[in-house]
Amino acid sequence: MKRFWQAVAVEGGEVRLDGRPVRTPGRAPLVVPCPRLAEAIADEWRAVEREIDPRAMPLTGLANAAIDRIAPDPAAFAAGLARYGESDLLCYRADGPAELVARQRQAWDPLLDWARGRYDVHFEVTAGIVHRAQPPATIARLAEAVAARTPFELAGLSPVVTVTGSLVAALALLEGAADADTVWRAARIDEDWQAEHWGEDEIAARARDAHRADFDAGARFLALLG
Repeated sequence: MKRFWQAVAVEGGEVRLDGRPVRTPGRAPLVVPCPRLAEAIADEWRAVEREIDPRAMPLTGLANAAIDRIAPDPAAFAAGLARYGESDLLCYRADGPAELVARQRQAWDPLLDWARGRYDVHFEVTAGIVHRAQPPATIARLAEAVAARTPFELAGLSPVVTVTGSLVAALALLEGAADADTVWRAARIDEDWQAEHWGEDEIAARARDAHRADFDAGARFLALLG
């Protein structure tokens, strides 16, 4: 679709093009819950030069998802995210070498400690990749924490959880217990270790950059909701 508008404005959380409301793919008005997010989305539309490129408009995409996909059944969407707590990245540690083990402990233990105190839960931490079940009470409390979030918060959480593989780290970011760079570095420890010792090929580098773009969009979306 080519650019067809001259002016972009925000009115009461609604993004408008030449006075007409922007609509989601589901034809709902694009209305968001706070002015900062509305202005950031409006800036994405202002930045369009000739043709709309959805990849250059990640905040718009997340807002569309919140309205069209999540809001009709937020409980089901929240349950899908909560399942990441059953096999959270932070609970699966390397058994060597010692430097990698230490890096994981330094980055991951503070996040788990925060979640223990925040939600009064216990985590089963193991070495290796064989699944180790978490206590039912832990799963239930993490699920409750996710279910309590709004559709827009769930939309922002989604790329952070899926890119990092850690529900705990994503909740820490959402609640201000960790910043985006801290969470990103924690999630990348294993990959960065491999790159340091074996190098990084072009395909892996492109995948990393794509994941970082998705992660940054989610993190910024959450920050603008705050």
